Amino acid sequence: MVSGSFNLQSNSPSHHNNSIAAFTAAVKQSNLSPWSKDSLVLFWCMFVSFLCSCANGYDGSLMTAINAMPYYQTKFNSGYLGSNTGLIFSIYTIGGIIGPWFAGPIADRWGRRAGMFVGAWIICIGTAIIASSNHRNQFIAGRFILGFGVSILTTSAPSYCVEICPPQWRGRMTGFYNCGWFGGSIPAAGITLGCAKINSDLSWRLPLVFQAAPSAVVICAVWFLPESPRWMMAAGREDDARAFLTRFHGAGNPNDPVVELEWVEFKEGIALDGADKRWWDYSELFNTSSARWRSLQVLLMGVFGQFSGNGLGYFNTEIYRAVGYDDSMVFNLNLVNSFTSAIGAGFGVALADRMPRRQVLIWGTFVCAFMLAGNGGLSAKWAHTPEDQKNLNVGRGAVAFFYFFNIIYSFAYTPLQALYPVECLQTTARAKGMAMYAVVVGAISFINLYAGPIALQNIKYNYIFIFVGWDIVESILWYFLGIETVGRTLEELEDIFSARNPVAASKQRRTVAVREDGGVVLVDQ
Repeated sequence: MVSGSFNLQSNSPSHHNNSIAAFTAAVKQSNLSPWSKDSLVLFWCMFVSFLCSCANGYDGSLMTAINAMPYYQTKFNSGYLGSNTGLIFSIYTIGGIIGPWFAGPIADRWGRRAGMFVGAWIICIGTAIIASSNHRNQFIAGRFILGFGVSILTTSAPSYCVEICPPQWRGRMTGFYNCGWFGGSIPAAGITLGCAKINSDLSWRLPLVFQAAPSAVVICAVWFLPESPRWMMAAGREDDARAFLTRFHGAGNPNDPVVELEWVEFKEGIALDGADKRWWDYSELFNTSSARWRSLQVLLMGVFGQFSGNGLGYFNTEIYRAVGYDDSMVFNLNLVNSFTSAIGAGFGVALADRMPRRQVLIWGTFVCAFMLAGNGGLSAKWAHTPEDQKNLNVGRGAVAFFYFFNIIYSFAYTPLQALYPVECLQTTARAKGMAMYAVVVGAISFINLYAGPIALQNIKYNYIFIFVGWDIVESILWYFLGIETVGRTLEELEDIFSARNPVAASKQRRTVAVREDGGVVLVDQ
């Protein structure tokens, strides 16, 4: 007799079928409450991780806005677009390319908390340099240091967040981490809007000072957080790892089914002599077919997550100006865009434990292409209309399409940019895999930030059409190469990635039926 049922993905081997049944039964029988004291501690850990992401999001809105401020332009004479602006924006990503080579070994050797602590301190140093700048070279140096620190912070924080989550909460908790982008971008847009009216250099210096605020909280809080149980297990601290699982995943019950299931998977899947013990060894990212498929997913997200048109967000103000809005309105539109994008991301996070990752990425990217095509088409119409015949509704339509692009992109990508790479990587390869991810993100961001202002200056709205075509290519590649990961424990994914055809294996479906006695059975569809 079946009392209820729900769908989870499954690979065909019987071992994986048993894993799904065990996981479903364990979650059903678990007594973990989201309102318990220990769960609230986990949520605080998640919030501190969220603050790590805020540092990166703050920079996006910050530089968009201060680049439009007259006192900033007078001080550094960088221009609104062109190569000087490209250098100031993109030097941040050069730091982001170099930092991960240090971030992985730090997080593997001293723990995920140490990586967050070191990254936060470097951000504070970079903020002090940049906010006190009187010369362009000092400003550029501060931007480099900021990017270096952010890359260390954002290598360790998502690994920490996904590793402390109970498996049944993983999607929402880790997805919320990356929404820290908006936790930074919205305050940055608001602060710059308020400071834009200050008639002195404080108009741009004050927003820069506030960039250190999230990192200051991380510095003060991080050593009071529990360490990642997976890192402790890999470091040989088995008793501490088991105690963490008992307290935070089992509601204090050492025999909780989720704890028992995770512990078995810890013992089977975490090597005490893995490559994470050798700072120079990145072989676990490529030495097996499973590892190569895992790394491929990380690389796909690293490239597509940064090069789907979202890099245009650094130049929001110029996009708004291009369709007729004045200096006052571009700041308001920048703030509203941050709010609407955050709403899209919020819906993505709320559904992260249920939405099929693969389908969201395929169709979300395709819809992004459509929205950018609408923006580009209306921007072209505005540009080719004589001044005395321009219709402001055309400009409004272009901005609306751009807003909808950002909403859809945020829904599809923002929760998964942090979640998807860390859940695809094995524990002993996770920190170095995320370092590789950060290098790719930094390299693609450099292209966005250096080439973007030059392209917008030279080919204007036609630059947007490049992303229309590329987003369609991305959708096709996600269809043929994307792996479905929703509804599985981290260790359980090894069965999928080890299959002869991981894409096909990840798409096979089984129904898990829950009997009245609490047992479960797998039913072929």
